Amino acid sequence: MPDANTTGRTGVQFLWLSLVLIVLDQISKQWVMHSFELYESIALLPNLNFTYVHNYGAAFSFLSDSGGWQRWFFTAIAIAVSVVLVIWLRRNPANLWRQNLAFALILAGAIGNVIDRIVFGYVIDFVDVYAGDWHWPAFNVADMAITLGAILMLLEAFFEREPVSESK
Repeated sequence: MPDANTTGRTGVQFLWLSLVLIVLDQISKQWVMHSFELYESIALLPNLNFTYVHNYGAAFSFLSDSGGWQRWFFTAIAIAVSVVLVIWLRRNPANLWRQNLAFALILAGAIGNVIDRIVFGYVIDFVDVYAGDWHWPAFNVADMAITLGAILMLLEAFFEREPVSESK
């Protein structure tokens, strides 16, 4: 595996994707905020609605009614994770594209939701997937980026291993 400092190209070149996704996330949230009343919902497809909600917690509204301290806790965690991801992108050679892509996706999602927490005190969610009366917790573009990045990391960890050479 070539050293990033030798080739001069690092995973930082994937930050353009993070920026595009952050902008797309924020534009979509602004559109929802200005086009919908809170809890307003419109059907897009069978089992898929746009429903404007506020999430004061983390994934699946975890700790959403904990009195407000969770806002700064989740903000601090997301900022710390973002710093670590940027460091990894800086240290990774560009040819580790799957890992760099995963890091860029997770970074975009973390920053997209941090912006909401800092500006509004909650995350704006609007994608509502459901079956019958059962609804998956609403999510947004940032959440999709985090999920895709995490899936990509898992796939790489389990299926993209280099063969181990045997020495006799």
